Amino acid sequence: MRKLLNTLYVTSPDSYLSLDGETITILREDADTVRVPLHNLESIVTFGYTGASPALMGKCAEAGIALSFLTSSGRFLAGVIGEERGNVLLRKTQYRTADDNELSLGIAKNIITAKLHNSRWVLERAARDHALQIDVEDVKKAAQNIAGMITQVCSAHAYDEVMGLEGDAARQYFSVFDELILQNKKDFFFTERSRRPPLDNVNALLSFVYTLLTNDISAALSASGLDPFIGFLHKDRPGRRSLALDLIEEFRAPLADRFVLTLINNRQVDKSGFTKKESGAVIMNDETRKAVLSAWQTRKSEQIEHPFLKEKIPWGLAPHAQSLLLSRFLRGDLDEYPPFLWK
Repeated sequence: MRKLLNTLYVTSPDSYLSLDGETITILREDADTVRVPLHNLESIVTFGYTGASPALMGKCAEAGIALSFLTSSGRFLAGVIGEERGNVLLRKTQYRTADDNELSLGIAKNIITAKLHNSRWVLERAARDHALQIDVEDVKKAAQNIAGMITQVCSAHAYDEVMGLEGDAARQYFSVFDELILQNKKDFFFTERSRRPPLDNVNALLSFVYTLLTNDISAALSASGLDPFIGFLHKDRPGRRSLALDLIEEFRAPLADRFVLTLINNRQVDKSGFTKKESGAVIMNDETRKAVLSAWQTRKSEQIEHPFLKEKIPWGLAPHAQSLLLSRFLRGDLDEYPPFLWK
């Protein structure tokens, strides 16, 4: 269980939620009942299939408390939203903001600034921690080049300019990504980013983990009352969760990429778990996929200090925190959207 920005997160999948007067009760087998007053909650997010009582759902609808149900892995299932919640107004504001080039550009610049900042510090930390195993000069040079682009992003006046700088920074980052692979480089090596399809073992891992993270972010956005399909950086396209793809940019390097590097460098995966098809595409077998999913859940439970909130939360709640901060900005509670700046 975790309370964050007036949102209660119930992360134990065997928890059942019920109502006791003006209090939510959280019941678990072989655990003490937890009680939380409803009066200071804006929303409740529960992970798992056990469910909630009709009385609690009715109370939440009446009080304007959004109650969202997610799977244990974080996929959005359904929600109960009362009339006073105002999610329709929030989404209308989101749509208007997405159609406003100046407002959209401001959010996009903050997101890309965070992406470049986080990419830079992944490289800087690798150069510091593994100076005897990597080409420190090349890695630091790439980090410095990315750092120089952050100022350019902040002063950019056009969407195409921001996207061009993002592309240049990504090329700098991935040009030295292979240096960060410290073990088993015969089977896990990186030359360039390949997406559809991934053409080597490392790209197969990156693509799979990016998909997991996109799903987590999409669920967090839905739970916060936002539309995952309407973005500010990625433009609208039928079936594309553009806003989820926006926010993932902040988390690619510090969460997804570092997680993949940990899997490889700690030898939690090996070449037997990957198969190359005739088309050149590399896919993972079921056993490896399950191992990655298990490790991913463990990584999401690790504690970090949120850079804006200045409080400790699990990695898995960081997308929820950013979704809430974005919704707060759109409602006018914050002067600008504070992106996730990791270091």
